[in-house]
Amino acid sequence: MSTFNYNITSNNNTMESSDKESKYIRAKEHVEELKKFYGNLTSYVLVISGLALINYFTNHFVYAWFLWAAFGWGIGIIFHAVKTFDLNPFFGKNWEKRKIEEIMRDDEQNNKWK
Repeated sequence: MSTFNYNITSNNNTMESSDKESKYIRAKEHVEELKKFYGNLTSYVLVISGLALINYFTNHFVYAWFLWAAFGWGIGIIFHAVKTFDLNPFFGKNWEKRKIEEIMRDDEQNNKWK
């Protein structure tokens, strides 16, 4: 009888450590995404500032050509932020989680009578 209890405890500990490891891996991946985003944002600020200075010293903003680069790269920054911070209201991680749970419930109900 005690062996049975030991196996249950052992399985619970294994499941808990597996869950903690999974959470750690997800957290580490999220930190890597954050680092990439902030690196991209820092590069954007530095490069666009440099281009603005070059633009100012060459023609005193008669034609602000650096804004084309700022606009193009800025669109990329926005999409990167949406992905990194899960700002997509339509198909974000919360939507994905709800959809998975819904499909699993439907599948459970359909297989219940078979």
